[in-house]
Amino acid sequence: MKFLLRLFALLVLVAAAAAGWLWYGLTQPYRGFGSEGVFVDVPHGASSRSVGRLLQGNGVIRNAMAFELYARRKSTHPVQAGEYFFDHAVSARDVFWKLAKGDVYEQPFTVKEGDTMFDIAAALEKAGLMSAEQFLAAAKNPSLVHDIASNAPTLEGFLFPATYHLSRHPVATELTAEMVRKFKEEWTAANLATAPAGSVGGTPSAATPQKAAPGVAADPRPVLAVVTLASLVERETPRTEERPLVAGTFTNRLQRGMALQCDPTVVYAMEREHKYRGALTGKDLKFDSPYNTYEHAGLPPGPIANPGEAALRAALQPAKTDYLYFVANTRGGHFFAGTLAEHNRNVLKYRRLLEGGPENEPPPAQVANAAAAHRKGGSR
Repeated sequence: MKFLLRLFALLVLVAAAAAGWLWYGLTQPYRGFGSEGVFVDVPHGASSRSVGRLLQGNGVIRNAMAFELYARRKSTHPVQAGEYFFDHAVSARDVFWKLAKGDVYEQPFTVKEGDTMFDIAAALEKAGLMSAEQFLAAAKNPSLVHDIASNAPTLEGFLFPATYHLSRHPVATELTAEMVRKFKEEWTAANLATAPAGSVGGTPSAATPQKAAPGVAADPRPVLAVVTLASLVERETPRTEERPLVAGTFTNRLQRGMALQCDPTVVYAMEREHKYRGALTGKDLKFDSPYNTYEHAGLPPGPIANPGEAALRAALQPAKTDYLYFVANTRGGHFFAGTLAEHNRNVLKYRRLLEGGPENEPPPAQVANAAAAHRKGGSR
């Protein structure tokens, strides 16, 4: 009898020690990896046992069995596949919930309004996410937008500016697909915001950017034309309040058969050929390219950048205006004009401002009085 009691007591002690060992392995923080942190890639369909061994093998947890038992108890919260990053000591219990929530490793990557696909490619390469060639190969395939813009030459214009959360080794085709999906969401929202009263929203067809209800005229412009116009607007002005005016000015010129004479189209044309050196010259304005709106009337063959929400809305609903010209005002905005004579005066005004002079030329009488006073002062 005493033997059995001793055996029972021993078994209780062993069980208690095992439970303590498991509890310690589950609840006490552990970091068996270097100070630089460690990445752990959990595959799809992995069992809690294999995940525990993977984590223990990478020094993230101290006890794979404790992790497995805890994961089995929380079977209603399965571990999510993906790549996880650990850079400090945490308990196996915290590790489990990190995996159960799918808190995978992500790094933010921002596409700015007006960035071209070449800008995006260079930024991705600089960040070490992928080579520029990989991204450009995906961006030059327009199949993702053929449902709304069958004639799009590339994905330029449809890579929506936003912050994307990328894995450590993103795939170029998956990234462009996410950017295009975001574009389509914003495009639908922009259509709903600018559609006439009573019109029907939704994703537009390739023929019309917005669907109209019976009795409401639909916008006849193809999606590609609207996005191309939006890209010109985006590159011409950073000011949200000016974008409808710029869109309206370009629309007026298009309706009159006037060349758009948009400098950013020349820049883009030269960038495509790796010939842009940071500034345009008079000779550059004759650069041979269908994107050069000094040499070719109408819109360029496709977008010259990736427009944001404000530029898209401006292109969908340009301001009703008589403006045909605009020139920079040296303060981030523009002077607009409806006639060539007025535009020429604005150009002179711009040049005075560049030279540090006043915005408006003094009246002739004021100039004469100042000259007379100067002469009088000089005769003393």
